[in-house]
Amino acid sequence: MTHADKDRYRALTAAAVLLVAAIAATVSFVHIESLAVRYGQPHPAAWLLPLSIDGTVAVSSLAMLRAARTGVTTPWLARGMLLLAVGATLACNVGFGLPHGWPGALLSGWPAVAFVGCAEVAISMSRKRPERGHDRTADISRTPSKKRTASKKRPGGRTSQADSEAAVLSALTADPAMTTGQLATVTGLSDRTVRRVRARLNGAST
Repeated sequence: MTHADKDRYRALTAAAVLLVAAIAATVSFVHIESLAVRYGQPHPAAWLLPLSIDGTVAVSSLAMLRAARTGVTTPWLARGMLLLAVGATLACNVGFGLPHGWPGALLSGWPAVAFVGCAEVAISMSRKRPERGHDRTADISRTPSKKRTASKKRPGGRTSQADSEAAVLSALTADPAMTTGQLATVTGLSDRTVRRVRARLNGAST
């Protein structure tokens, strides 16, 4: 498969995921808004409730997506809010169809499942993985142009913050898609130090 074919396939897959997510989010909005009106909520609140619930799913998913793209640890708050919002939207959708029995409840709960599933698919598509049959760590150790940038250590044996950042930046300049483990191998730093440096660099770039 050529690079152009891969790009076309990736674009079509992303479009399909977005289409299904949009349909599921719209149906879920209608279910939650109708349920809110049924239980005595005024119309402005009934319109805002589904936005707050499904919006929390979207925001948490985007935070996890950014973490996946930059190779940093997913924030615990994003995971927690995603689980809470998923539970809320699933409960509301099931509650909407429950007066029609369990078949109605299951049918009404499907949009929530589809929406969350599409969000996870989008996140997994965006995670950077080395190409199959290509060992980046081995290439880095063999290729002179991708030099090993071992960081300088202080007299006490610890690496300064500036030297750690310089080593990670140098390695990322040679290969921006390097994972945390590969960066640790190349720079001689620990995985924990690499994650901390990448978090600082990502925070500085925003």
